[in-house]
Amino acid sequence: MASAQAGPASGVRDLLSHPRGGPTVLRIVLGTNLRRLRESCGITREAAGDAIRGSHAKISRLELGRVGAKERDIADLLTLYGVHDEERRNQFLELARKASTPGWWQQYSDVLPSWFETLIGLEEAASVIRTYEVQFVPGLLQTADYARACIELGNPRATRRQVDRRVELRLARQELLMRAHAPKLWAVVDEAALQRPLGGAEAMRRQIRHLREMSERPNITLQIAPFRLGGLSAAGGPVTILRFLEPDLPDIVYLEQLNSALYLDKREDVEDYLAVMDSLCAVAEPHGKTPDVLDNLRLLDGLKRM
Repeated sequence: MASAQAGPASGVRDLLSHPRGGPTVLRIVLGTNLRRLRESCGITREAAGDAIRGSHAKISRLELGRVGAKERDIADLLTLYGVHDEERRNQFLELARKASTPGWWQQYSDVLPSWFETLIGLEEAASVIRTYEVQFVPGLLQTADYARACIELGNPRATRRQVDRRVELRLARQELLMRAHAPKLWAVVDEAALQRPLGGAEAMRRQIRHLREMSERPNITLQIAPFRLGGLSAAGGPVTILRFLEPDLPDIVYLEQLNSALYLDKREDVEDYLAVMDSLCAVAEPHGKTPDVLDNLRLLDGLKRM
């Protein structure tokens, strides 16, 4: 069995110094490096699980970044994989410690499902977020009133406090777009989402005005897919694709369902959704026309009230 002497890559050392995305990204990077070490040694997941008094499923979750890890387990795995250099071991152990630190979103754990927590961490780390929405304005671009209407619609049994907390969380997510090194948001929104007065007519007017303002930010590209296009190649529903600067993080496709979500990172899956997204962007109104499209929607709304 060959000894695995490689430690985390230089990009990981940079990530330790300037973490982007908090524990979610650190867990994924840690898991990726541990998987590479295990595979370079020719060790099975079953054998690795035995070394930490666990199962192959536990190793799988660890390597996918789905769970944090105890430093003791990491130390035992490093010994199994032949990593004895103290500096290299310390890099892995520091990564494990930081990966166990709660992200800011943990303060909303009372209303934050685990499957959605991953998305928030990925958004924090992303350099580019591409999204297509059919029925709603993207969450990162919603006003408080519009967000409340969406949340009440999707959580009919939620208490007033739970709704308030979910609104707070959604608005807190949006702060990443205002940072000095904010990710680029490229959103395509179906006209149907803008014609439906969710939350009432006044809330929708404020939402459209907010979209116009946000579309003028340098890191935001907003395109509208008008009704006249007819059918769209949209994979049957909303899609979000996240891209990262870290070489250990592949592009990830996020598909949200009612009470769960899918995260796809296999190259063939991602390429299929990238092709769909490229097709949508090609046929939707260009970003330069977005202010006029939104102004026309506001004008139509004014005529309806006359």
